[in-house]
Amino acid sequence: MPALKVPKRKAEPVKRKLKRLGVYDGKRRPRGEGEFVLLPVVDDPTVRELGYEVLPVELPLRPERQIYKNLESVLAERLSEEELKHLRRYDVVGDIAVIQIPPELEHRIDDIVWGLRKVHPFIRVVAQKGFHEGTFRIREYSIIWGEKRLETVHRENGVEIKVDLSKAFFNPRMKGERYRLAQLVRDGEKILVPFAGVLPYALVIAWYRKVKITAVELNKEAYELGLKNIELNRKRLKGEIEFIHGDAFEVLPELPSYDRVISPTPRGVDALALTLSKAERWFHYYDFVHEAGIGDFKERIIEECSRQGKDCEVGVKKISDFKPHVVKVCADVMLR
Repeated sequence: MPALKVPKRKAEPVKRKLKRLGVYDGKRRPRGEGEFVLLPVVDDPTVRELGYEVLPVELPLRPERQIYKNLESVLAERLSEEELKHLRRYDVVGDIAVIQIPPELEHRIDDIVWGLRKVHPFIRVVAQKGFHEGTFRIREYSIIWGEKRLETVHRENGVEIKVDLSKAFFNPRMKGERYRLAQLVRDGEKILVPFAGVLPYALVIAWYRKVKITAVELNKEAYELGLKNIELNRKRLKGEIEFIHGDAFEVLPELPSYDRVISPTPRGVDALALTLSKAERWFHYYDFVHEAGIGDFKERIIEECSRQGKDCEVGVKKISDFKPHVVKVCADVMLR
């Protein structure tokens, strides 16, 4: 992601100017480097016209709650204290803000759109999300402000990801998790990513590391978007990505084993035995479990390793809340 290298004495006025221009990336934190400050900016031609050096730098993300609180504080001008209690968290995918408006705030839609545009001046669409539907976890959306589209290019961790929210599942909240995995990977690895979607995991890892990745996706429209994303990022990728269209349960048995398998498993799908069977050294398995069942989830991983004749060390990391008392977790498994 780009950052503007600015002398410390000019950092504050330049930051104010960036905000006025709508190109300051408030989702990331600035960072000091000697006599300079690296200011997070969005990838926009305007930034390069300001006369400062633009660097491709990974700056730390602000906590999601802090971004949410920015919207809450802005809307405090217009919403009552009681109304603010019903405000939900939201996502920004490219230049699309995705929100959920409860019945208690339906009469405040215009105010919420105003607040989102105030916090994120670069957004061009505000879409209200409905329920997930079908095998591919596609949500229904209704556009409540802006351009009539659900296509966008989302930028994260150095790569550009073409997304169509009406055709393929994409979770921007996994940005930090994708970065974490990329830092665990080492050059030279052969990696398998089933349930690959539009390739966010594969692209981020290939941006950081010189690796060979085989990715598998069943949703034809997600697969076609993934192919476009490979071309969109080809010049900036260190690694190689082979993308296969097909059902992981049919494709994986025909594939060899890999140094590392990363399985962003869809909710309700049990692919543990299949995906673990393809891992030689490292294995990352995502699932949704009751918060009281995390220990049982870990034991299930250990038992499956034993069944397949693999010694393992297992650490389970909570990734995010899904719904009350249910969390998304990742089992990080080292195999011997």
